[in-house]
Amino acid sequence: MEDFLQQQLQQRREQHMFRSLRHAGNLVDFCSNDYLGLARSAAMQEAVHTLLQERAPMLGSTGSRLLAGNYPWIEEVEQDLAAFHQSPAGLIFNSGYDANLGLFSTVPQKGDTIVYDQLIHASIRDGIRLSRAESFSFAHNDLTDLQKKIERAKGNVFVAVESVYSMDGDMSPLQQIAGMCREWNAWLIVDEAHATGVIGERGEGLVQQLGLQEQCFARVHTFGKAVGCHGAVVLGSVTLRDYLINFCRPFIYTTALPPAAIAAVQASYSLFPYMQEARAHLKELTAYFRKGIHHLENVPSETPIQAIVTKGNEYTRTVAAALQQAGLDVRAILSPTVPKGEERLRIVLHSYNTAVEIDRLLEVLKQ
Repeated sequence: MEDFLQQQLQQRREQHMFRSLRHAGNLVDFCSNDYLGLARSAAMQEAVHTLLQERAPMLGSTGSRLLAGNYPWIEEVEQDLAAFHQSPAGLIFNSGYDANLGLFSTVPQKGDTIVYDQLIHASIRDGIRLSRAESFSFAHNDLTDLQKKIERAKGNVFVAVESVYSMDGDMSPLQQIAGMCREWNAWLIVDEAHATGVIGERGEGLVQQLGLQEQCFARVHTFGKAVGCHGAVVLGSVTLRDYLINFCRPFIYTTALPPAAIAAVQASYSLFPYMQEARAHLKELTAYFRKGIHHLENVPSETPIQAIVTKGNEYTRTVAAALQQAGLDVRAILSPTVPKGEERLRIVLHSYNTAVEIDRLLEVLKQ
């Protein structure tokens, strides 16, 4: 078995696809998903500390939600999240991956069809693999191809998209997709992971900014990006919540999030809705950066996620290494994470970045 493992790893090295863990060190952050800086915020830490002193009788949750792990605080936060996102109900999961895996593996049944954007997140793809439903991908943000796939679909039809795509940073044409779902009686599911905290006047996400919350069967808001902590919530009807509690294995068979995680979620939701200035600064930095990369091959994006297409794993690694040597934490995104030939530098902007830091980044990219 060790020989087999070594052979597979060697093959990855030869293809310049070998992954390893590393620390960011003291580099300027152009990598993390901490768009608003809440993960490192003193105000956030103080709010969490205060909540834990007031509300937390213990460190761990001690069990799954259906056994010893349910407690009033986690249900209160679920209700608060549902109210903020204008949804009838919400169910907290331990991560965005768990939420998508659970939702897509549990709800669609044999005879149903899932139609999903070809750039959808791996967590949704894995949930689809575990589902008994048939599935088709449609070309990224291509409404014509989406309609063709819906026309082929059978049973209950679920359309799965992200509001903001994690590797390209572009947004889904949600209004048109929601209209198509109405026309064809399809159920729309939107992953708002990279829109939460960033899109909308209060960071409520793209769905609410467009007023489409009542047209979604389910929404997934994750907490590991701009919210600055950990976990996720699936929003939908009370019936959907009850169904997931009864049938969703990633929810049933795992220890519940501990009070410290719930404190962080509550603290963040008490802060980021009022961070209009930070979101405005982030928008200005994004426009400034895009103006500076007009000469480079890039993916059009109006969000903090900016992709410079570099092509080829080896070359992409080389460019990323040069940026890191210049003190800038930019990471290479290699195939198979993205399709071969679409390797890139995934550059993430934050409200705590400065124009001076972006100038340094642009200068190294020009070189």
